[in-house]
Amino acid sequence: MDISALSVLLVWATVTALVIALVAFAVDLSRQVDRRAAPAFTGATSVMAPRRAAAIGMSTTWLATGLLTGAVVLRGIAAGRTPWSNMYEFTLVGTCAALLAFVLLGLRRDVRFLGTFVAGTGALFLVLAVNAFYTPATGLFPALQSYWLVVHVGVAVGAAGIFTVSFLIASLQLLRDSRDHDGPITGRRAWRWLDNVPTTTALESLSFRLNAIGFVAWTFTLIGGAIWAESAWGRYWGWDPKEVWTFIIWVVYAAYLHARTTRGWTGRKAAWFVLVGYACVVFNFTFVNLVINGKHSYSGLTAG
Repeated sequence: MDISALSVLLVWATVTALVIALVAFAVDLSRQVDRRAAPAFTGATSVMAPRRAAAIGMSTTWLATGLLTGAVVLRGIAAGRTPWSNMYEFTLVGTCAALLAFVLLGLRRDVRFLGTFVAGTGALFLVLAVNAFYTPATGLFPALQSYWLVVHVGVAVGAAGIFTVSFLIASLQLLRDSRDHDGPITGRRAWRWLDNVPTTTALESLSFRLNAIGFVAWTFTLIGGAIWAESAWGRYWGWDPKEVWTFIIWVVYAAYLHARTTRGWTGRKAAWFVLVGYACVVFNFTFVNLVINGKHSYSGLTAG
């Protein structure tokens, strides 16, 4: 078995571990008592009560993160370069960044309620990567042969991972808000697990902090991309579709942070803003790469 095939095998092992984690977290979430009065996100020692199913979920998620990291490293060895130059590799590394953000956040705060959704989303992304985006490990396009590939794209992948976790938190915030107001769907008994999710205020606070970190990283992505473009193509800005949508994403998250901090946009409006921002990130990664031709057409699935 060659190194590239071994990398794919580790990806499937990661999916298996994430499915196990998903089930464990789901069992934990369904068994918890009503935590509406519990202090959320006040520190690991005050909220991390022993829960066997949640412990299994966290341990298995750590295992999945290690397996996926190994898969990414082997992919890089097989290709002889940094492993994030096409959609398949970007999905692997972005998923790894999201998992890493979740487990590291779990060292300081009780985010086990989020485990089901992080594990499920991660497994979905990896299955999609292998079945829809996979491309053999090869060398680089001439324009990508730069140290900026490590810096610019690496930071972009990390930001996308953080935005993914924030998106999941904002989605839970909307569901919990609907539950609190006896929504026609979430008010039903089948949705009572939402009572075990932290309050909407706590969820919004955590989402805001993650988005602030992701925004800083995305700002560097935008600036670094302009510098790289000047070096590769002799101009800082050329209205390439990828450049335009990278800027649109920056504007959306900048508007979100501004609206929340200075205009008092909180609650559902802030959560929907986060969902719009992440929709732009997904559009930039999928539609712009696969449908719109440009200088950044490096999906690996079609001729760029």
